[in-house]
Amino acid sequence: MKILVCISQAPDTTSKISFIDNDTRFNDDKVQFIVNPYDEWYALVRALEIKESLGGHVSAISVGGPALETVIRKVLAIGADDAIRIDAEPSDSFGVASAIAEYAKDKGYDLILTGKETIDYNGSEVGGMLAELLGLPFVSLASKLDLSEGKVVLETAAEGGLEIVTAPLPCVISAAKGMAEARIPNMRGIMAARTKPIEVAAGNAPALVQIKKFSLPAPKSSVKLIDPENVEQLVELLHNEAKVI
Repeated sequence: MKILVCISQAPDTTSKISFIDNDTRFNDDKVQFIVNPYDEWYALVRALEIKESLGGHVSAISVGGPALETVIRKVLAIGADDAIRIDAEPSDSFGVASAIAEYAKDKGYDLILTGKETIDYNGSEVGGMLAELLGLPFVSLASKLDLSEGKVVLETAAEGGLEIVTAPLPCVISAAKGMAEARIPNMRGIMAARTKPIEVAAGNAPALVQIKKFSLPAPKSSVKLIDPENVEQLVELLHNEAKVI
């Protein structure tokens, strides 16, 4: 089983977010980056579980510059056999998907996994675009993945319950919560990651989207405390200010 896991980096959730160049570019100065949790906790760990039970090889792939090495080394420490960094500047989801598809098209991967979305842009687009560019089946937001007789059996959320979906291999799957449990790298994995290979592949990431401006959400308003005996004031505020009744 030859598995490719798509990895991206995202700002740590405690990072202070700001923008530069007239709010057209994210300011990454002093920002701590982490492996995107959906890619790490669910896509990568499920790939490793499949390898451990059925055998095979797990590769991680990411698009970006040399600064990606820190998050790539963590992925290798968790258990990926090797990694590929496509040396291109990711500008939008289509650019990322195109760069990965160009690399993966003739590598014979049986299964390609992505996280359901990144925690910075929350686009949930790369998996579907990648599948289309490779001409492969795609199932999104899978919370469970099993292999049976050359196909994948998946559970996805549906209105009021769960949906069971099957797809032939090879295919592309985006992983959601429930797919696997997060793993913490141990010392052996950290030491092994130092010698695992990272291939640097030339590529480009053509963009379909042009960023005009970033803006931060409006600051949260202050909390109003209402005396529990003053029901009329509470109703008035819920009706006229919050407009929820």
